[in-house]
Amino acid sequence: MFDGDVVVIGGGYAGVRLARRLDGTARVTLVDRKEVFFHRIASLRAGVRPEWTHTPFIPYDRLLHNGRVVAGKAVRIDTAERQVALATGERLPYDVLVIATGADYPEPARFSGTTTEEAAKSFAEHQRNIATAEHVLVVGGGPGGVELSAEIRLARPDARVTLAHSGPALLHSTGSERPGRKALAWLESHDVEVRLDSFMSPGNDFGTYRDARGTVIEADLSFWATGTTPNTLWLRLAGHGDWLNSAGHVKVDRMLRVEGKLDVFAVGDVNDATELKITPAALAQADLAAHNIRAYLQSSGRHRKEPRLYRPVHRTPLIVPFGAADGLTMLPVPGGESAALGSRTTTLAKAKTLMTPYMRRQLGHTAA
Repeated sequence: MFDGDVVVIGGGYAGVRLARRLDGTARVTLVDRKEVFFHRIASLRAGVRPEWTHTPFIPYDRLLHNGRVVAGKAVRIDTAERQVALATGERLPYDVLVIATGADYPEPARFSGTTTEEAAKSFAEHQRNIATAEHVLVVGGGPGGVELSAEIRLARPDARVTLAHSGPALLHSTGSERPGRKALAWLESHDVEVRLDSFMSPGNDFGTYRDARGTVIEADLSFWATGTTPNTLWLRLAGHGDWLNSAGHVKVDRMLRVEGKLDVFAVGDVNDATELKITPAALAQADLAAHNIRAYLQSSGRHRKEPRLYRPVHRTPLIVPFGAADGLTMLPVPGGESAALGSRTTTLAKAKTLMTPYMRRQLGHTAA
């Protein structure tokens, strides 16, 4: 017996986790513009190494046993009728709606197009460009920029690689100096030129880039790992701009409900619950929202659950691979500096497989 209709818009990390959690207790419909799950954690290596081209694509076909996955684009939400309208004209009734449309990432950590063929073609183009580039510029010294710089260096030991970061230290958003120092040491030991306090912008001539001091860098290829944009433009176009804050994130309460809506939730990168837009936070939010959705659907039942409040994650383990066999792992220690773990731990935890077996199992597939 199912307790109601739950429509989840967005099939990223938070969306698939929540849909799978509710599959046994509600009629779940997951809507996503892509035909497959995109394992973004593996995308940087896929943009560099041909043998990883198809690794980030995991079919949705085994995700739900009772519910269904619909490939489509949500264009409108009718909160009065409690329906989601798709671009195809199909209307999906809901008792609970979940917005899990995530965020848009810069290349190559982006699913280009709507089919695996289109996305794979984009990865292959990045691979060809990197294979022939004499100088690759990566802009952004966060985890993505550091990881991408390492992947490019290992794939192209003969090319010039420059990492430019606007801040005074790499990985500064971690709140600790140690990760940045370790990343800097690895990059410099592998002949990656690291330019700190270097805010970059495209130059006047093609293939040139200029920092805030006017210094010009010439590079025949560049990647901008400078942050993400929440995928909420469609909500604004659908007339729900009042659901968003100034940065475009969906405003939620401590139960992860859209402000003022008891039957609409938002989870993952798309909401304003935490500034840490990382996969562990998205998964934690999905689990808590699944509990609260069950509590809402069963509110009049004998086994009524009490809703839980979300407590934002302020410090979390940080794992940054330097290719498949090295990297850094920092574990937060209450009241003190984060503990640094060695490359062997990083390799086993993430660097070698980029958590692909784990995500395949999450979607009902074998690890291989």
